[in-house]
Amino acid sequence: MSEVQGTGPIIEEVLDEPVQSTVAVAGHPLHAMGVHFPIALAIATLGVDLFYWFTGDPFWVRVSLWSSGFAFLTAAAAGLVGTAELLLVKGIRIRVASWTHAVAAMTLIAILGLNWGIRMADQAQVLPHGLLLSFLGSIFTGLAGWHGGKLVFDHGIGLIVSDKE
Repeated sequence: MSEVQGTGPIIEEVLDEPVQSTVAVAGHPLHAMGVHFPIALAIATLGVDLFYWFTGDPFWVRVSLWSSGFAFLTAAAAGLVGTAELLLVKGIRIRVASWTHAVAAMTLIAILGLNWGIRMADQAQVLPHGLLLSFLGSIFTGLAGWHGGKLVFDHGIGLIVSDKE
């Protein structure tokens, strides 16, 4: 095995595969543009739950219902686009890091859905179950985001690079 990372025949084969987005508008990948909403809303739901815990004001329960719902819906939409990219682009599909990101993101979507679901079923469940799910969702937001960032910065996925650069 070579001492320099990235010089083996398997690595070279992976690096040779194109990673251009197939689900894009004017060359801009939709998945990369859409993940900001669920990230912000998942973290906001944790913040709103903490406000409710500290103040006891039922206003924050209503806010958390909306923020958790939109966190789930936007995450599901971003997940559909991300799954399409994963399955359609061989250069993305053959990277292990892509599958790690996908598993973390799908787990996050499940947590966000459960978090929204318990709030819709019984708003009294915000404490402690909603707060715990919001905390867990924030952890998985960080994990999925970390691995997604590695795909962008370490593997160049989602970047527009022209021959002129």
